Amino acid sequence: MSAIHWLAAAGGNSPSIPAPHIEYGQLSPMLVVFGAALVGILAEAFLPRRQRHGAQLVIALLGLAGAFAAVIVLAAQGHATTKAGLLAMGAVAIDGPALFLQGVILLTAILAVLTFAEGRLEPRLNGNRVDAFTAQGAAVPGGEQEREATRAGFRTSEVFPLTLFAVGGMLLFPAANDLLTMFVALEVFSLPLYLLCALARRRRLLSQEAAVKYFLLGAFASAFFLFGTALLYGYAGSVQLGDIADVVSGVAPVTPALATTTQNDALLLIGLAMVSVGLLFKVGAVPFHSWTPDVYQGAPTPVTGFMAAATKTAAFGAFLRLFYVAFPGLRWDWRPVMWGVAILTMVVGAILAVTQQDVKRLLAYSSIAHAGFILTGLIATSRQGLGAVLFYLLAYSFVTLGAFAVVTLVRDSKGEATHLSSWAGLGRRSPLVAAVFALFLLAFAGIPLTSGFTGKFAVFQAAAAGGATPLVIVGVLSSAVAAFFYIRVIVLMFFSDPQPNGPAVTVPSPLTATAIGVGVLVTLGLGLLPQYFLDLASKASVFVR
Repeated sequence: MSAIHWLAAAGGNSPSIPAPHIEYGQLSPMLVVFGAALVGILAEAFLPRRQRHGAQLVIALLGLAGAFAAVIVLAAQGHATTKAGLLAMGAVAIDGPALFLQGVILLTAILAVLTFAEGRLEPRLNGNRVDAFTAQGAAVPGGEQEREATRAGFRTSEVFPLTLFAVGGMLLFPAANDLLTMFVALEVFSLPLYLLCALARRRRLLSQEAAVKYFLLGAFASAFFLFGTALLYGYAGSVQLGDIADVVSGVAPVTPALATTTQNDALLLIGLAMVSVGLLFKVGAVPFHSWTPDVYQGAPTPVTGFMAAATKTAAFGAFLRLFYVAFPGLRWDWRPVMWGVAILTMVVGAILAVTQQDVKRLLAYSSIAHAGFILTGLIATSRQGLGAVLFYLLAYSFVTLGAFAVVTLVRDSKGEATHLSSWAGLGRRSPLVAAVFALFLLAFAGIPLTSGFTGKFAVFQAAAAGGATPLVIVGVLSSAVAAFFYIRVIVLMFFSDPQPNGPAVTVPSPLTATAIGVGVLVTLGLGLLPQYFLDLASKASVFVR
């Protein structure tokens, strides 16, 4: 008798596969963003070329705004506190940190999409507005096909659905409650970013080189993450973070398989190390930082700002969930390693930034140093530390996005003028733009009355309360070094003579102006009146298991 006939004869006695139970309402922020991305793909396929760009911008903004509204509704219903729980059969968590970070990612994505759509900074071609992205991404740089697309005034509207797919992956990454879901989210948001990095209108070869470097090193880091996942599954018999924590702490029921695998901690420690490498790559921590300056410099500047803000937020969210949920019982093993990584990251980022002559590379090394500051909050292994990191990510995201948006405004005949010598005397030529950039630099430096000071004070205070006082001392010294190169740029802008044929500051459209304005308001607001957001981050700082 064949297997099909045997199953038919068995009738109701045959074992059935249970249908998965999916909580669509509670997963709505991610579903809305992915749905908007699919609508964007359909618009790309069926709308006439002239109508695509405007339609894609509207679809992207509506999708992101709808997802943010869904996050607010879920938080108001108590899913960040009393109703926190696991969704999708334990694969996704909905709790305070997940909703807080999803809100930050969505807000920064909305501002990033506004900078993507900017069309007034480049000179018009044949009466057509152009943006920061190449006219035809599939064309060979400098080839006839690209020249024809440029002459025809084409705009690469595919960047909007690509961005939405990246945002969807970023929303899932800090909410993933098992290692396989975390890996899927990692790939979902990484692959669109590899493409976006290669689409610069000017300096196409540098842009494509940045994308290739990011892709190769990113694939390498993803392989580490996946191999570490396999080892941790071999040790604990599960990829769910809560189950791994139970096995590590010894409260899981002992089976013959677990009795064998848990006799030796090699699988556990090597697996944790490999997974950590994949995440440290994404946050740009030393010694996995080498991609950061090259990719930040080569990618289109709006994409650089989006990556610097949103990717770091998502990656640190996953980092926190992994260490606080799955490995709290191993803190005496991983904390000393993270001490070393945090110290190296702060010191290397601050010292190498001093030597930079390109604004985008300087901000890249600055982001590396900030990853070290955030790691000091993670090392606190306390609720206070978690709340401090959440607040820091909120503050850092808006400052970074605003700073890169300002960089797009300073231009010469070759495009963006990113060499520091071009910024000399900018305060005399355009006092408002120089003052805004100076504010963002002071926030990066952690000067009082800015969001950067409040964020650094919160993470250093949490680290000191957690017994990491030497780490705080290193952080304060690194901040002093970092303040030197931030203030050096401010001095260059306001106290140097402008070059005779120096770059001009282009007047942006309301899109970029809005992104910069919101960045300024948040930077000042979180510096002058931070208490509400500190309390919000503190209330959101409890992971569900």
